[in-house]
Amino acid sequence: MTQLAKARAGVTTPEMKAVAEKEQVDVQWLKEKIAAGRIVIPANVKHEGREDCGIGEGLSVKVNANIGTSSDKVDLDEELAKLEVCIEAGADTIMDLSTGGDIDLCRKKIMERSPLPVGTVPIYQAVVETLNQGEGLVQLTVDKIFEGIEKHVADGVDFITVHCGLTLAALEQLKEQGRVTDIVSRGGAFLTTWMLHHELENPLYVHFDRLLTIAKKNDVTLSLGDGLRPGCLADATDRAQIHELMTLGQLTKRAWEADVQVMIEGPGHVPLNQIKANVLLEKQICNHAPFYVLGPLVTDIAAGYDHVACAIGGAVAGEAGADFLCYVTPTEHLCLPGIEDVREGVIVTKIAAHAADIARGRESAIERDRKMSEARKNLDWDTMLELAIDPKKASRLRAENPPDEDDVCTMCGKFCAIKQVQAYLNP
Repeated sequence: MTQLAKARAGVTTPEMKAVAEKEQVDVQWLKEKIAAGRIVIPANVKHEGREDCGIGEGLSVKVNANIGTSSDKVDLDEELAKLEVCIEAGADTIMDLSTGGDIDLCRKKIMERSPLPVGTVPIYQAVVETLNQGEGLVQLTVDKIFEGIEKHVADGVDFITVHCGLTLAALEQLKEQGRVTDIVSRGGAFLTTWMLHHELENPLYVHFDRLLTIAKKNDVTLSLGDGLRPGCLADATDRAQIHELMTLGQLTKRAWEADVQVMIEGPGHVPLNQIKANVLLEKQICNHAPFYVLGPLVTDIAAGYDHVACAIGGAVAGEAGADFLCYVTPTEHLCLPGIEDVREGVIVTKIAAHAADIARGRESAIERDRKMSEARKNLDWDTMLELAIDPKKASRLRAENPPDEDDVCTMCGKFCAIKQVQAYLNP
């Protein structure tokens, strides 16, 4: 039985207990939200040593970090080092998006070492293996797609991105309306190429029941991907994107009927003033299933700083009700991220998630900020560094810039405002 099926049956699982304790919520309340499909716990029964994570309505906003090889750069040791950085920096989940080298080995090593839930996009590997056999993408078979999904599920992957809502009708909407950047999702591009060549419907849509059977067996959460997500501000919230979202709403209900956990993936590039509308649309159309957004990035011109554009959009989306933020690194649109790029991506996205938690009235987030303020007032540097989202960087910066007086910093030095009025205001 899946977490969803058990919640509906009134069963409290160890995973539910762990999430309730971590989130400081009532386990019965949590169980009701899971039963309604508004919270998921990605928890493949084969992923041993996993720390349970709840994603959805009423819980803290979560952060995902993507790692993995590319066709141009394959270094398993570096990807495992990125995993360690993600864990240290506080990511809640990991996705392995490998497309180069020994993809099976990379995934299995990440699964072995990750205490965090792990997600993948199985169609990537199916396409890569087809191309490695000297065949074209269009020679990819339906059975090959599902064999890849079954392999990832058997390896213990906790959630998989599957672009089931990308249909021929949605592509017709895209073609009629026109776009600046067309399709920017790799999975979406793979499936579109296959569909247009064969003049056939998306196999993940046609054979959705087969997918549900595979997911249900090991309680794998389906992350229903947005193959037609906008790749620039000009394409945001267009007919193709909304058509796909409407299909995902229908598929969500079918998944719930099969006791399969579901979350919905959201847009990538969205103007700031459209973000709340996008969150509202997803919640209404997809019956309040957890919403997993890539950013959204609020400008197209932040190359080298796209993690900042992502954090701005993520904070707004989180405040509006998005449940899960996928990080972006400084190298987005430029190159495969390095280890420090990954760290920066996690940290800035965690700042966005924390800001959203405060705006949503989450007491633990509000209290953490209050404790930081009290520590600053008391010039308690040990506590300030401990409470920082990135204690490592904060500690390094202070150590590299020692003040003449130990209880202040070099910004104000002996003219520290707090220190000057301390004796008068706190006699």
